[in-house]
Amino acid sequence: MTQPLATSQAAVSVPTGPAGRAMAEPMSAELIGVLQAHLNMERQSSAAYFAAAVWFAERELVGFAEHLRDEAKQEQEHAAKFADYLISRGQTVELDTIEPPRQQWADVEEVIATVFRMEADVTASVLQLYATAERDSDVRSTVFFDGVIDEQRLSEHEAAYLLGRVKFAANQPAALMIIDAELREEEAKPASLQS
Repeated sequence: MTQPLATSQAAVSVPTGPAGRAMAEPMSAELIGVLQAHLNMERQSSAAYFAAAVWFAERELVGFAEHLRDEAKQEQEHAAKFADYLISRGQTVELDTIEPPRQQWADVEEVIATVFRMEADVTASVLQLYATAERDSDVRSTVFFDGVIDEQRLSEHEAAYLLGRVKFAANQPAALMIIDAELREEEAKPASLQS
């Protein structure tokens, strides 16, 4: 004759986030706040890139317009990446209102300088995220941010390259058309000394 197994087992308690999704490790309110702000910064950057693409399209600079349109899509993907991360950590994504982006510039150099400044600001935001996660000893987040920081470094590098080329062109139409053609053909890339 077999003895019945004990059926009294303690219920397993699993912490959940605001939407009721299970989470393995809670996040600090400060980190959640800066993550939400950064996600919305990426969305705002997307709108700014699209406005710049429109400005170039209106001036028949197809390569610049296509390049900046693609950058706008990339910023949306970055925002989605942060949304996915927040959800994976059991958090709720809070979307803020996107302000109308700037749509007028004096010349090509001013547009691309604005783009570079925007990329530098996004980099600073990501570094703040990393520092906050480090202070919180949130290793899950620092690991996530490692890849983001390298992607952002490359984005900043490419924007600096394009700004350098545009400055060198000194607002000369023929030189700007060459850069436009390189962008259209996806040949406008920073130099690499690695083989």
